[in-house]
Amino acid sequence: MGVVAFDVWAAEKGIAKSFDLKFLQDRVIGIDAAYYIQSLNKDPLLSALGGPPLAFELTVINAVKQLQDAGLKIHFVFNGLESGVGSDPVASSARAAHLASEAFTLYETEQGKQARDVFKASGHCYPSALSEILKKTLHEQGVPFTVAPYSALAQLVYYDNHPSQFIDAVYGPSELFCFGIDKLITKFEITDDSQHVAEKNKSESPVLELARFQWIDRRDCLAALGNISVNVFSDSLMLAGSGLLPEFPPLENETVYRKPFSMRNVVDMLTSCGGSVARLCAQYSTDPAVKGVYLDQYKRALTRIRHHIIMTDEGDVEILGKDHAPDDAHECISLRLPEELYMYLSRGMLRPRVLNWLTTGKISIIQPLSGGDGRPYQNLVKFQLDPLRRQALSLLTEPIHRYYHSRDITTSLLFDPTYEGRFNMRDVSSPRDLLSKWNVKNNLIAGYSTEDLPAGTLSFAILSLENPEFAAKTVTQKPKAGQEPLKHRDEILANAVWRLLQLRGYLNEQHQLTEWGKVLEAVWSASGTRRDEEEAALIAVELMRFELINPDTMFLGYGGAPGNGSDIDKRNAMLVSRVACLGKIRHSAKGYSGPLSRHMLAYHSIVSNVHTSLRDLLEMIVAAMFLEGLVDRDRNDWADISLGLPFYQEQSCALGVLTMHFLDDLCNYSDPTSESTRAEVKKKGQEWIMHGDFSGSLDDAFRIWDAVYQGVKVAGNKLKDTDIWDEVDTWLSQRK
Repeated sequence: MGVVAFDVWAAEKGIAKSFDLKFLQDRVIGIDAAYYIQSLNKDPLLSALGGPPLAFELTVINAVKQLQDAGLKIHFVFNGLESGVGSDPVASSARAAHLASEAFTLYETEQGKQARDVFKASGHCYPSALSEILKKTLHEQGVPFTVAPYSALAQLVYYDNHPSQFIDAVYGPSELFCFGIDKLITKFEITDDSQHVAEKNKSESPVLELARFQWIDRRDCLAALGNISVNVFSDSLMLAGSGLLPEFPPLENETVYRKPFSMRNVVDMLTSCGGSVARLCAQYSTDPAVKGVYLDQYKRALTRIRHHIIMTDEGDVEILGKDHAPDDAHECISLRLPEELYMYLSRGMLRPRVLNWLTTGKISIIQPLSGGDGRPYQNLVKFQLDPLRRQALSLLTEPIHRYYHSRDITTSLLFDPTYEGRFNMRDVSSPRDLLSKWNVKNNLIAGYSTEDLPAGTLSFAILSLENPEFAAKTVTQKPKAGQEPLKHRDEILANAVWRLLQLRGYLNEQHQLTEWGKVLEAVWSASGTRRDEEEAALIAVELMRFELINPDTMFLGYGGAPGNGSDIDKRNAMLVSRVACLGKIRHSAKGYSGPLSRHMLAYHSIVSNVHTSLRDLLEMIVAAMFLEGLVDRDRNDWADISLGLPFYQEQSCALGVLTMHFLDDLCNYSDPTSESTRAEVKKKGQEWIMHGDFSGSLDDAFRIWDAVYQGVKVAGNKLKDTDIWDEVDTWLSQRK
């Protein structure tokens, strides 16, 4: 049933009461970030493009401003580390990919409306990426947020119950009732048409006149369900399926209830067994998904609810009711990390991803939106990125408790269930000593930093080392006791990026450029100065090294590849479009309305995995610098450090799709290289991309090509088939 179905049931029964938002004036509202994202993300084509919704940031800004204009004080709480057996991200990603595949089939058979509906239903299998964009937007707007140690729901209930009354009400999903909350805000209803009201009554706030909120009282729910007990209500919510516990398997069986089942059905099923989940599981013991499995999951979930972990107002991480918690509570919750890491997590400096690998002992490679077919993609995530994952974990574990130094980690792959990717951390080579000579102070960095080449950027990290004198000075020793550690944000960012580049083999131990470093230097020298263009350059060189930036057939059976012209035209358009997938489309903050390509989305899954792996490494480099005492911890710019690091936000495949359609459509004309033909196709393209800048986006794509091509020429015989690049560059020069 889930959260949405509960909300529908509550509305149908009249339990969800609607009130004017002015009743919440000057009140502090705690907001569950994950639930809020679900309410805001309305982009139906999100799963067709990958990356974030093009209008998401502006939507957040407007929605938050409306609440603030209504007089509310808001505090967001994000989920932290994983704990439990609730919603399975692997299963969720598989479902999203399956629906996306169905949607592409509809799209490719010209059933656009139906395809759009299925794309919308598929959702998005990377909700954590939207969480990071929300954090970024909130920080830039000055809106406070906290990342919980584990469950945001538990943290919100702690705030709500605290004697100091940190918050006055909670906005979030129905699972909050399982944690004992009495009342809950489930919806804000704010009408955009405020101008008419403002003209009608200048003395009243237009937002307040049109804004309402939905409020659910647990007592009303109990009464509507036949005056059941609180325990039966909470257990029924859990059995109905949520982030706390998977749906009770027999509820999925249509012979039990015709779908969709209701809250009443779940309550009746439980009360027929005397309100006992144990008896209910015994009754369905012939179901293999229940027998010996579900009751244990339920007990673990109950332990997590009763003894959930929160961060106190003093910054301590505690388990509630610890005096009555079972000795093996960690088996139900998670292994404990150092308090310092929870603090970095809570302030938004670190993401939970790599920390989860360590606490759960499992790296789960989820299914991409494109489906994950294709040997090149599977080889990348299975083998080529594995050393980066191990390095990230090694950087994290070395400075913390010795228990983690011999932690077993298992990698699971949805496309290869038989794969046994188990390794022990003691067998992973530590990169710590390799990076120990990057402790460059601000007085040296500032002398080589300029407005066009600011410290902490990727291009500064490489181009500054062109100067042999500067490179020699960057070979610095770890500060000794009593010496001042790194303090300024630029120091932290610059040293972190240098360390990343050395780990990836672009710099040697003398801090000089390696052969691949010179390739990267060539790309950046020809690249644009925008952050996304810098990041595209590094990812391009990484893909060269992985032999994944080429026109080879990678995704058999996927539609959306170039289809016009000769085989040479198709090959050339494919390579240029894949390079363009690294860039960012110029688009206003509105929903995408252009063409789609499953083939480009599949290539985006390759780009996305490289992007994410580089970000993981960067964050663990910074974490290690703090844990080792190389950085001054007395600071308040935690989120600024995170935002300053490269690879904060990935791009969609929209620029690759746009470029492919332009080059492919040119081949429909007798003279594809003439100025008039190019102008006509660009005019058509602008009609495809109603809210974007088609010509400007193409210029960006071709600039990325030019920069990457310079790197290919410097790489020379380190790459295979460089003659193809020469041929494609000549072909493209006539079509720009």
